[in-house]
Amino acid sequence: MEITKKTTMGKILEYDPDIAYILMQSGMHCVGCPSSIGESLEDACTVHGLNSDEILASIQGHIANK
Repeated sequence: MEITKKTTMGKILEYDPDIAYILMQSGMHCVGCPSSIGESLEDACTVHGLNSDEILASIQGHIANK
């Protein structure tokens, strides 16, 4: 699966639940919130004032190291 900034949080966490740790460490503490599941990674980052490119790079690095 290719994860992009447009991928929903639900799909990301379904693909690899360990990504929740990366998101939480970045300051996105509402990972389990039902309303976040339908948001894109980009939208969720915007809401939390996070750089979506940096978060995406962290996620992709995690996936590459598995």
